[in-house]
Amino acid sequence: MSQFTIYKNKNPRSKATYPLLLDAQADLLDDLQTRVVIPLTKVPALTRKPIDRLTPPIDVDGEKYLLMTPQLAGIARSDLGTLIGNVADQRGIIISALDLLITGV
Repeated sequence: MSQFTIYKNKNPRSKATYPLLLDAQADLLDDLQTRVVIPLTKVPALTRKPIDRLTPPIDVDGEKYLLMTPQLAGIARSDLGTLIGNVADQRGIIISALDLLITGV
């Protein structure tokens, strides 16, 4: 498991709205049986204008998704679906969104 890895969402209740999950948890905590994830949604799926820094767009394999930082959740490692890729190159945007959510700065 690696921080900023993208997985398919295999939860039948939420995968239509949030098809992908971003693993936001530090690699140092790899031994835990849970992962902290941020759901991703397709840009057109939203009906309200998002807060840009809190829900920034990120690129996953050439497609735009919104990082739904307010939906941050802990899930079992076994609930992660298929590995899609890694977006560590967009680390600054992701950390900025988490920072706004946690510290308000």
